[in-house]
Amino acid sequence: MSEPAAPFDDETLEAARKLFARETNFMMGAAAIDGLPPADLPEVAFAGRSNVGKSSLINAVTGRLHLARASTAPGRTREVNFFVVDEKLRLVDLPGYGFAKVSRDTARKFQNLGRAYLRGRPNLKRAYLLIDARHGLKDVDQEALEAFDTAAVSYQIILTKADKLKASEVAAMTEKTLAAVIKRPAAFPRVLATSAEKGLGIPELRAEIAATCAT
Repeated sequence: MSEPAAPFDDETLEAARKLFARETNFMMGAAAIDGLPPADLPEVAFAGRSNVGKSSLINAVTGRLHLARASTAPGRTREVNFFVVDEKLRLVDLPGYGFAKVSRDTARKFQNLGRAYLRGRPNLKRAYLLIDARHGLKDVDQEALEAFDTAAVSYQIILTKADKLKASEVAAMTEKTLAAVIKRPAAFPRVLATSAEKGLGIPELRAEIAATCAT
């Protein structure tokens, strides 16, 4: 499968690669909004349905196998987890939504924590909403879209697991997904297809993050 076209030149992609090759560490997990770290570095956040591949994507972006803990058990991420890159920016792993095998009250608690983070984080530069490329946007994702729009947080759709599809299917899903969100007020007008397993789209995502946090 060929890599998707991206508006980044080789120099920009290489600079982003070097940034994420530097020291990256797990900083902390916050179980309550008053436990968040100071808003002193630019942040980007990753959101999505349980088991969509958030942890795997964070690991791929940073080039670390076990930085973010991936699990086959949906709903494992119940805190807002912070990872610091070269003391220059933070990657934020938000609790997943949908399919978590926990009580309704517990699920609501950590999903509300994610929403509170989105509403009250002045240093949040962009949120990335991860969508499984095999399935596209689902009804359960609409609530997340509404939360982003309500919070007026710039967000971009990232398709995960794109290696499971043919190149033509990836292109069609990318176009379909963009058409579904393009008129939403906070949506960033570009959809990026990725594969944490094969590295598809990872250089472009690194460049997206670096450019966003530099503004």
